[in-house]
Amino acid sequence: MEANVEEAVTNNVLGTKNVVETAVRHGVERLVLISTDKAVRPASVMGATKRLAEMAVLDTAQRNNLPYSVVRFGNVLGSRGSVVRTFKNQIARGGPITITHPDMYRYFMIIPEAVHLVLQAACMGTGGEVFMLNMGEQVRILDLAEDLIRLSGLEPYRDIDIQTTGIRPGEKLREDLLEDGVDFERTQHSEIFRMSKEEHVDGDALAQTLNTLSDLALHSRTDDLIQTINHFLPSGSVQQ
Repeated sequence: MEANVEEAVTNNVLGTKNVVETAVRHGVERLVLISTDKAVRPASVMGATKRLAEMAVLDTAQRNNLPYSVVRFGNVLGSRGSVVRTFKNQIARGGPITITHPDMYRYFMIIPEAVHLVLQAACMGTGGEVFMLNMGEQVRILDLAEDLIRLSGLEPYRDIDIQTTGIRPGEKLREDLLEDGVDFERTQHSEIFRMSKEEHVDGDALAQTLNTLSDLALHSRTDDLIQTINHFLPSGSVQQ
């Protein structure tokens, strides 16, 4: 997404807008957006476009009094694009395993846990909530790589080397869970939290921004896309 900004906007933002509008038009009872911890103070195209997608869902829920909601969580072990799959493939080829930075940390969940909690959160929604799943402590990616090597019956740095490639555009060493001044409260499910104060979305400003983004994406005006996103999301700072 960092290398294909217009497609990230088209898919994550405008695609979400189309789905939400279609859901309203056809009387869909419930809708839940799968978001990400990267949407908090976004520093990447991926995080910023998911943040805009959240706002599209929340605005629709508030304007139409519908139980549409957002669920944020981190990485899912074993899912498509998961670093675990990448590491396993690198180990199978004899290495090296590549990591971006030795002090990179991420939140992880397993697939059944993520699916179960998303469905639970979807049932809890009454209209315009942002839920966050309990992801425990952040895991250092280097430790994960070393553990996977040992679980394969090999020794790190002897049988399989680990190399550092450098932080990629938009990456943080640690992900954030909370915006400044925003708190989450417990729900009836011990592993699901809800934003304590409903976020108000300026629907008119959002609609105008989405129209602008649609036109810029159509004409592949990458720099203007990022400038527009950063102007609308002052808490984020997406770099190109």
